Amino acid sequence: MGQGERLNHPIVEESFAIIDREIGNHSLKTWEYAIARRVIHTTADFEYLNLLKFSSGAIDSGIACLRAQVPIVTDVGMVKQGITTMLTKTFNNIAIAAVERVAVADVGKTRTQTGMLQCFDKYPQGIYVIGNAPTALLALCDRITQSNLKPGLIIGAPVGFVSVVESKEALKRLDVPKIWVEGRKGGSPVAAAILNALLVLAWENFSATSDQ
Repeated sequence: MGQGERLNHPIVEESFAIIDREIGNHSLKTWEYAIARRVIHTTADFEYLNLLKFSSGAIDSGIACLRAQVPIVTDVGMVKQGITTMLTKTFNNIAIAAVERVAVADVGKTRTQTGMLQCFDKYPQGIYVIGNAPTALLALCDRITQSNLKPGLIIGAPVGFVSVVESKEALKRLDVPKIWVEGRKGGSPVAAAILNALLVLAWENFSATSDQ
């Protein structure tokens, strides 16, 4: 598939048209809306139009990293599976699920935390996509604070009730390119949808300018 060719199935495009009609006017920038629309398509939840947040330059940084084929680290296998098809159609970045890297967790940590920290030590400039484990996001934020290294992008979309909001607040405090979901909502499908939307933007707008 050549760069600039459409990646979305016609049914997906039809769904996008329905979403566009139902939303009408909004305040998001073009590329922010493209990401929000894919998440809404995945979840059928229009609240994501307001729950998704973007740091300055986050989308540009994510697109640049995807085009440079930097590794993508997910917290769990479900997020990795959710981006595999789109990766094979586009830039074919290496995708690694942190939880799958370790058989036994470090003392006092979960396997996902342990794997996430190992991945950051190996790929500090990678893209990090968290859709399930707030403890992994907290550990990643803490390691970044200690190291002063900046990943290319962090997508923070863990879901649930324990440490979820706290992990997102920790991410918001970091001076790194980031996209996150406010509050308790999120999940592996949401995290994958955000990354897939970035892949589409990176592929179909290869010569486009930034600040979209």
